[in-house]
Amino acid sequence: MMDKKNRIRLDEAKRTFRIIFDSPLGTLGLIIILIFVLITIFANVIAPHNPYEIDIFNKLQPPSKNHFFGTDQAGRDIFSRVLYGSRYSLFAGLIVVVIGVTVGTSVGLTSGYPGNKRGELLMRVTDIFFAFPTLVLAIALAATMGPSFVNSMIAISLVYWPKYARLVYGQSLSIKENDFIKFAETLREKKRKIRLKHILPNCISVLIVQATLDFGEAILFFASLSFIGLGAQPPAPDWGAMVSISRGYMMVSWWMAVFPGLAIFFVVMGFNLLGDSLRDAFDPQLRRLKAYKPLRFSLVKRIFKKN
Repeated sequence: MMDKKNRIRLDEAKRTFRIIFDSPLGTLGLIIILIFVLITIFANVIAPHNPYEIDIFNKLQPPSKNHFFGTDQAGRDIFSRVLYGSRYSLFAGLIVVVIGVTVGTSVGLTSGYPGNKRGELLMRVTDIFFAFPTLVLAIALAATMGPSFVNSMIAISLVYWPKYARLVYGQSLSIKENDFIKFAETLREKKRKIRLKHILPNCISVLIVQATLDFGEAILFFASLSFIGLGAQPPAPDWGAMVSISRGYMMVSWWMAVFPGLAIFFVVMGFNLLGDSLRDAFDPQLRRLKAYKPLRFSLVKRIFKKN
């Protein structure tokens, strides 16, 4: 039999998912993300052509039954290249967010609790990164290291962690004033244990929301670096590089830019919509307002009715 503590956690999880799925835009964002995840996993199965195969006799062909999105200047199938390009973009976004959250959370926790001189020094280093525009700094770092897929991910990661450091630092300053932190200090628990056991769990919700929103932004940043030649290099089927190459063919082959651009648009929109929905679900005030509203979607109604 489920104990009271686990029952409370289950009810909270149900309430959170109820709010997320009751939002039409949040549900749409989740569906879009799931579609791109499936495309990323099964791109080699779905793609009708080899994305690297050159066919000069079919170059710059408009969309047709054989080539759904047309072909590029080398006769390569754009539909297949867009499918394979999702692997580059989603993998880049995942790596950037994971590195940013890991490094930024570590710095923010160390700086926020107990708040000594070492923490102040770390935050002053963080402030130095905030003095530069994020995209400009990423371009400068990527250009210094050299154009490549790996270097572009490293460059974006280096400019993303300060955001999470500042976020966790602010949360830590607020949380450490609570009574349960004072009680842990009275019991002489180690500082590291207090950070990981008491402060970090209370930062998870804001980290999840911020990471979801930044996932789409990281993909957009990576596409921007590829667009100017600092990201994935040809013949890699990267969306940003595909849009960059299409600039010289816009007047005769509009499809070369439109379909990779739409892929970037939809995946970024999906993460933004889901991030907004998660923010509403994790916000205590909005939870009280939305938790007891009737569900709009019949499928979600049946799921929660059974439980």
